Amino acid sequence: MKIHNFSAGPCILPETVLHEAAQAVSNFNGLGLSLVEISHRSPDFVAVMEEARSLTKELLNLPERFDVLFLQGGASLGFLTAAYNFLPEGGHAAYVDTGTWANKAVKEAKHLGGVDVIGSSKASNYDHIPVTSGVPQGSSYVHYTSNNTIFGTQFKNAPSTNVPLIADMSSDIFSREFDATPYHLIYAGAQKNMGPAGTVMYAFDTEAAGKTGRNIPSYLDLQVHASKDSMFNTPSVFPVYVTMLTLRWIKAMGGVKAMEARNGEKAALMYGEVDRNELFEGHAALTSRSTMNATFRLKDDAHAAAFDAMWKEAGVSGIKGHRSVGGYRASMYNALPKESVQILVEVMKELERKA
Repeated sequence: MKIHNFSAGPCILPETVLHEAAQAVSNFNGLGLSLVEISHRSPDFVAVMEEARSLTKELLNLPERFDVLFLQGGASLGFLTAAYNFLPEGGHAAYVDTGTWANKAVKEAKHLGGVDVIGSSKASNYDHIPVTSGVPQGSSYVHYTSNNTIFGTQFKNAPSTNVPLIADMSSDIFSREFDATPYHLIYAGAQKNMGPAGTVMYAFDTEAAGKTGRNIPSYLDLQVHASKDSMFNTPSVFPVYVTMLTLRWIKAMGGVKAMEARNGEKAALMYGEVDRNELFEGHAALTSRSTMNATFRLKDDAHAAAFDAMWKEAGVSGIKGHRSVGGYRASMYNALPKESVQILVEVMKELERKA
């Protein structure tokens, strides 16, 4: 039976990517050696790293001044890395609090300087993207989390400001087009939409970096990593390779523009049923709904046992909601086929018929 993978992360990956990655673990590039046992300094892997970086710049249409790195530590380390590299000594920055990870970014930045929270939806359990107040004068940047996986909310547009932007795009990177011009830094853990867990992508403005006046620890200094072509230390070889394969797949499918159209169709199908079906209701406000993560619940938990049995029987996996929200969460990343969403929708309809 086909399994319909709605996992919030690690994410679903294209079948062709999984097959090619499996082959590389056994015999990479016909070397008679596994990808995971060759030197990261070998020409074969250096080519992988360079292609992954190049495809990122191409697919995101990054300005020439940007450099791309694949590092470790996930977005959790990125919260601190962002502040180290772009928050000047004695300075302050503006943050938008839209969920668990955005709140953690605030916490880490406070280690290094002043943080002004210019908008928060915490009081309503993060069910919407808040209207932001004015950015305090002298702010070094505005930081936001573009998509909030746990709560199913998403910025439809970047915050409007003349201050440079920094964004954690872990769960919607490569899912829609955006203009990278206003950004100093974009970072994203691979495991939500572009690869397996174990690497994080940093795209940063090389002209803006290195101006904080800080003595930055080497591993947290993006310029140090850039000077070593993303190989200051041994990189996460397998995650970088699978990310490269996924980026190839995105390009072959028509690029980010095609992903955006594909994801829009899936989200419309999913939310259409949530709104139509009298047994369900959504968590996120209509104007803040995430294209990537649809959060919803049963209006009456008396139907929960029957619904859970039905979606499991249909081969649906990974839709239990996060404990912070409860209910259900259908994560519809790039590689999830529309067919899988249709299967879940049919289960919801069948539950309604039987209720």
